[in-house]
Amino acid sequence: MSFEDWVRRFADNAERRRLDGDPAWEAARPLDPALIQSVQRFQAGEDGDGARLIHKSDLVGDPHYLAAIRLFVAEEQNHARLLKHLLLSAGASTIDGHWSDRVFVALRRALGLRLELMTLMVAEVVALRYYRAVRDGTADPLVTDVGRRILADEESHVPFHTQRLGEGFAGLGRPARATVAAGWWALLLGAACVVAYGHGSALRLLGVGRLRFIAETATLFRPVVRDVLFERCRSDRDEPPGQHGAEQRDRRGHRHLAR
Repeated sequence: MSFEDWVRRFADNAERRRLDGDPAWEAARPLDPALIQSVQRFQAGEDGDGARLIHKSDLVGDPHYLAAIRLFVAEEQNHARLLKHLLLSAGASTIDGHWSDRVFVALRRALGLRLELMTLMVAEVVALRYYRAVRDGTADPLVTDVGRRILADEESHVPFHTQRLGEGFAGLGRPARATVAAGWWALLLGAACVVAYGHGSALRLLGVGRLRFIAETATLFRPVVRDVLFERCRSDRDEPPGQHGAEQRDRRGHRHLAR
């Protein structure tokens, strides 16, 4: 899938959202205080203009990738909007931020595009498990609808970033990939623990214990690490003999003619 295809996919998603309209905010019910606090933190994390990410993506020199990133940022901003309206409809308010989000954002901004995307991917995978809990863990139709809408977008974000990161690490040797994987896993497990314990009361309310949240987030992350850091390396090693063999024969043939 090319980044031009991703532009079309994100644009199609935006048109689908326009046609679907907003959730039924008028059907809002009071929310449990633990869920309010949890949603407030995620809303603050989703909010932002994405200017630094867009700037770094512009430096790549691929107009299709830049356009796709702009549409990705717009989806994240829409998530913040949905969560804000969910809170306001329930009589709650938003917050300016939370220390965990500020640390995460500072870490992302201090890095280049490749490492920023790795950090962002950690947030996306954690969000996958969180919004699945929001979608499935409540009898409130409005909360379920908001969780469903956001989760549908997040499920596209992971393969989108996986593709770019896979290309970014294409020239890295296997030992270096293993080192990167270890650091990436440490970041993921740290983030999952912060969410599991910082949002523990809300997660219990949604039917997900802390350890289960961490374990299932790790399960979601495993194929991401494989696809970004090892799948391409394996593909190169297991390249079909016809193509690789033909290249080898061509090189041998050129050497033979040169002699």
